[in-house]
Amino acid sequence: MPVLSSRTSFFTDSVIRRMTRIAAAHGAVNLSQGFPDFDPPQALKDALERTARGSIHQYSVTWGAANFREALAEKQSRFMGIPVDPNTQVVVTCGSTEAMMAAMMTVCNPGDKVIVFSPFYENYAADAILSGAEPIYVALRPPAFGFDADELEAAFKQRPKALILCNPSNPTGKVFSLEELQTIARFAERYDTFVITDEVYEHIVYAPHKHVYFASLPGMFERTLSCSSLSKTYSITGWRLGYLIAPARIIDAARKVHDFLTVGAAAPLQEAAVTGLRFDDSYYAELTQLYTEKRDYFLKGLADLKLTYTVPQGAYYVMVDIGEYGFANDLAFCEWLAEKVGVAAVPGSSFFKGDVNHLIRFHFAKRKETLQEALNRLEQLPARARERRA
Repeated sequence: MPVLSSRTSFFTDSVIRRMTRIAAAHGAVNLSQGFPDFDPPQALKDALERTARGSIHQYSVTWGAANFREALAEKQSRFMGIPVDPNTQVVVTCGSTEAMMAAMMTVCNPGDKVIVFSPFYENYAADAILSGAEPIYVALRPPAFGFDADELEAAFKQRPKALILCNPSNPTGKVFSLEELQTIARFAERYDTFVITDEVYEHIVYAPHKHVYFASLPGMFERTLSCSSLSKTYSITGWRLGYLIAPARIIDAARKVHDFLTVGAAAPLQEAAVTGLRFDDSYYAELTQLYTEKRDYFLKGLADLKLTYTVPQGAYYVMVDIGEYGFANDLAFCEWLAEKVGVAAVPGSSFFKGDVNHLIRFHFAKRKETLQEALNRLEQLPARARERRA
């Protein structure tokens, strides 16, 4: 038989989604894959029901229904502080996963290099490899997960085609400061590099931190491909509605890539989601408050259990140190945790380049009752660990 493509040998399936399957097998509380266990706003559910009873069930325009793009452009113009043209600067995608892949394939040729901060969301390295590009990893160092400017410039000196910026960051919850973003912008301009941003957690940022859209920095819109989605902001991860915002010359090319990747996002879901895009600013303030309460509740529980963690500045993830439990690797720990303790997490090694085996990631996009059940089960962790060593 013919030999399969070699590109798939350089990465595994998603460890995050694998842990969801393991959680289901053991009846564990799933704090691994980042999706809520509560419903989206009722107004969105009502809009979906109305749409389902209507006549919008065929293809929309390939790069997004006109009313969706118009509502999206109006919202993002307001929050980004820059004008977004719905007709020339937007392509609607099947989730931010496709937006990132389309962005990568739009700017990268085989053999190009791409800067990826480590730790990183697991898709980024796979996106680069599938595009024929070579990742260059630059470390974000705990506990603040900042970067060394000299190390970053050394990576830029290799003349990468693009840098991937996840802000707020998955898995760490880091929110890049204005000064850090200005450093990246200076290097991007000096070395003529694109910046591909993943900003799906743009509205989940904890005081006193503030999210700054990279494209809004002086001179950066022309070289930035801004990727995001509705999944986290409106608690509709299953709707798979994402988007890419960039200058018209980039969008012209990205639309061609998108067209042959997926044709288009689901028309009925776009129609229903317009309702959410037209929410006023009070919705986003309430969202921030909701997740601030969840973060504080869960972190207090972890502290009461004397677990060591880093405090997230944004997003809804927390990194926990499990080095004291003596496992050879974090994947083995997470599989054991799901089976013996009944809580599912993601091994940190799936996010890092290099030998990092002492961190795991929990998420707290859950109802208070779910988080409390997870904390109750985690109380068993020391005793279960002693049994294992006995």
